Amino acid sequence: MEPPTSASETPLENNLSKAKPAPWKRPLLITGIAIATLYSSVCAALWFGQTKLLFSPTREITTTPAKFNAQYEEVLIPVSNVDGSKENIHGWWLPSSEEQNLPMGDRKVILYLHGNAQNIGANAKHANRLKGLGFSVLVIDYRGFGKSDGDVPSESSVYTDAQTAWDYLIAKGFQPEQILIYGHSMGGAIAIDLATKRPVTRGMIIDGTFTSITEMATLDPKYRVFPINLLIHQRFDSIQKVRSLKAPVLYIHGTEDELIPAAMSQRLFEATPTRKAIVLIRNAGHNNTASTNEPLYLGSIKSFFKRS
Repeated sequence: MEPPTSASETPLENNLSKAKPAPWKRPLLITGIAIATLYSSVCAALWFGQTKLLFSPTREITTTPAKFNAQYEEVLIPVSNVDGSKENIHGWWLPSSEEQNLPMGDRKVILYLHGNAQNIGANAKHANRLKGLGFSVLVIDYRGFGKSDGDVPSESSVYTDAQTAWDYLIAKGFQPEQILIYGHSMGGAIAIDLATKRPVTRGMIIDGTFTSITEMATLDPKYRVFPINLLIHQRFDSIQKVRSLKAPVLYIHGTEDELIPAAMSQRLFEATPTRKAIVLIRNAGHNNTASTNEPLYLGSIKSFFKRS
């Protein structure tokens, strides 16, 4: 007669013991789980924290056009939210001294869309510089910036803000053909989006902008290990949008731009089907294209848009 099998030697537990990883594999398993957890956590952070990575607004305005002896007015433009509530966009209106005595039909205006950081205070000098070309200038802060209402901006909210500012100019009596859209850096992407929705315009000045956020992310080695196409929902996909533009476009970029490669403006230029030009300013970085070579910068704008 065979001896009974002890509880510690049942076939089921023998099979379970065989399924356990060898002792030397356990640290590798733990490390793998830790890496997978960290990877998933970073992916989640990139998804949910994306707008805070893209936008760096500041509230305090430390510089105004008055510093440059420019006449200006504070403006508040109401914008509607999807839930029906209202918020205000704050901006400055810099009227052109050359046009104050002109009939409304002969006037021209620049809608100035700044980049992803700081606020209109950092753009006061350049707004006044563009005003010197004979344009009135409306420069706005997107919601979440400066004195504008709202919290963290998003791709959709800045697009809405730009459209609202455009509609404000139309309500003031300007015709679409009198409005020149200026956009710097991310403001360039916002300007391109605006021109796809308001295709009749005097034209656009796109200064130091990118092709898309996806392509910008691939420039940074630390993001290449992540599924960028799946994670990015704030796309600013200008390289696709420029293909449907109707307005003339002047692209300007500094050859030494340390943030956005000048090759991106070149690609946007090549994809644009309308009348276009590109000006590369030697030795200029991301924020100083105009000051590096002001005669070339302003002269290019005068030359290109005198035919618009």
